[in-house]
Amino acid sequence: MDLVIILFKQVLIMLILVGVGALCYKIRLISKEGNKSLTNLVLYVVNPVLIFVSYQQDFSYRLLKGLGIAFVLSAVGFGIFGLFAFLFIRGKQSGDSVVERLNATYSNCGFMGIPLALALFGSEGVFYVTAVNTAFNIIIWTIGVYSITKDRSFVSVKKIVTNPTIIATVLGFLMFVFRIEVPQIIYTPCNYLASMVTPLAMIVAGVTIAQNNILKAFLKPRIYLVCALKLVLVPVILSFLFALIPDVNNTAVTTSLLCLSCPSATIATMFAIKFNKNASYSAQMFGITTILSVVTLPLVIGLYTAFNSIL
Repeated sequence: MDLVIILFKQVLIMLILVGVGALCYKIRLISKEGNKSLTNLVLYVVNPVLIFVSYQQDFSYRLLKGLGIAFVLSAVGFGIFGLFAFLFIRGKQSGDSVVERLNATYSNCGFMGIPLALALFGSEGVFYVTAVNTAFNIIIWTIGVYSITKDRSFVSVKKIVTNPTIIATVLGFLMFVFRIEVPQIIYTPCNYLASMVTPLAMIVAGVTIAQNNILKAFLKPRIYLVCALKLVLVPVILSFLFALIPDVNNTAVTTSLLCLSCPSATIATMFAIKFNKNASYSAQMFGITTILSVVTLPLVIGLYTAFNSIL
């Protein structure tokens, strides 16, 4: 019950930050053009720094094993989400279906997953989120980008290797394995930047949501299909499958499930903005899944706990 209450409170905090972004747009503190600049700041600076800083942990084989477990489970989980999105969401590439699949497949595992994991499991939970984020970033910047652009040039080896997020992931992991500690003079400003991820990402989403009528979005039947896949059907399946896993590291398994079950990824809306897709529709899906996750996230984790005790 404590776990459910903590999750409920943390998701509400995320919603408040989204509300701040919406307010900033309504009172004209942030414009559409300003929101695009914030989007690039989050994607190419703040998020990579966060991933790099998250790997600054004291090395242990237990953490390394848990990291591997979280990486594999999240990669498999995103694959299952993608499969269900492909099977249930039909439509032409030029239409909104590509944005719907993005929102149904990818979760807000970094921007929401980190503060949620921190509240539930402390620094160890945050560490395992980095593994989920690693899998997420590799998949979203390859399969995800290709799915929205259908242009192989955007997912060339050069673009993947030179992507700031991928560079931060590889560099951070190598420094963790080889026990290289970042000097405090560098770590401190990096940590300051990393702490900006959640508020900035939520503000970006809030500004985008404010450009639309979120109440009208509740009248769109296809949004409920996305919500059903993203928040209920696949998370329930994963909660059962994950409960079958031997108790190797329950914190890593629970953290992976938590991240996978988060609402639609903020980056899906950021990609829609960047690649000139229907960003307003994507923002509506993000907004509604985030609102509904106040109920679904605690229920999914509670269901996993129940399955875990029975199986």
